[in-house]
Amino acid sequence: MIQSRSREQIVGLLAIAPALFLILALTLYPVAYSIWLSLLEKHSFFPQERFVGLENFFYLWKDEEFWTSLWLGTVYSVWTILFQIILGVAAALILNESFVGRGLVRAIVLFPYMIPTIVAVILWKWLLNDTYGVVNYWMVALGIVRDPVSWLGTDHIMLSVIAMSIWQFFPFVLLTILARLQTIPPELYEAAKVDGASAVRRFIHVTLPQIRGILFVVILLRSIW
Repeated sequence: MIQSRSREQIVGLLAIAPALFLILALTLYPVAYSIWLSLLEKHSFFPQERFVGLENFFYLWKDEEFWTSLWLGTVYSVWTILFQIILGVAAALILNESFVGRGLVRAIVLFPYMIPTIVAVILWKWLLNDTYGVVNYWMVALGIVRDPVSWLGTDHIMLSVIAMSIWQFFPFVLLTILARLQTIPPELYEAAKVDGASAVRRFIHVTLPQIRGILFVVILLRSIW
């Protein structure tokens, strides 16, 4: 009996070994090769390379442009992910309810995520243009600003890029959270209503614990992307 079970385990390990080896090769090799490259002085256009150890890291540590880039990347990531999560979860909660035209609203909301990034960039460059952009036109017309704002200039470009990223990628959060919401048993909400829980308390004590795992995955994926 024990020998038969051991034989089955060996056969199982042999069966998954090729796939496991492929996964490890595709994940570990790029990481190891990147670490090795970081220890070399290597130019893209010349085949010569020279081992320099940690010299590249010391150079980065003293490079002001590196720290500026790191700071800007952190600001961009924090604000885009924060608002993508807020808007995505809020939209998912709304679209999880039944109302007339829900299918049409879902299709419209998903539109930003379906178009290519290059198309989104061209669209936003047109919207934010300081000469003929729609955003500036309405802001001046409504008296919000006196003169057109240079949204694509140095002073406002970060805000513009963050806004475009939120607009294009919050539907990804919406889709993922909505799929999880539709698997939550309705009995949990009914029991909470019987106990007199308000909508806010139902979200905190029923919905949030159910979507917490997938929410972590979404934040992780958006941080990588």
